Amino acid sequence: MLWINRSGAAWRDLPERYGKWQTFYDRFRVWSELGVFQQVFEVLASDADMQDLPIDSTSVKVHQSAAGAKKGLKTPMSTKE
Repeated sequence: MLWINRSGAAWRDLPERYGKWQTFYDRFRVWSELGVFQQVFEVLASDADMQDLPIDSTSVKVHQSAAGAKKGLKTPMSTKE
């Protein structure tokens, strides 16, 4: 199930080494309906240690087009009253 989530592949593309894709899909569907994933998330989140959570500019990926403005752009002239 994690492989499917991480790769974004269709269930039918599940590698054979994991078994039949239909078995995994059926289990995923049942677990989703029963709220198993929500329960796991809540348990993991309840004891989350945020001490070593690096959220700063060194861990944020920016698309290459967002690197900055084009060179040579002129700033708008200020208006005097």
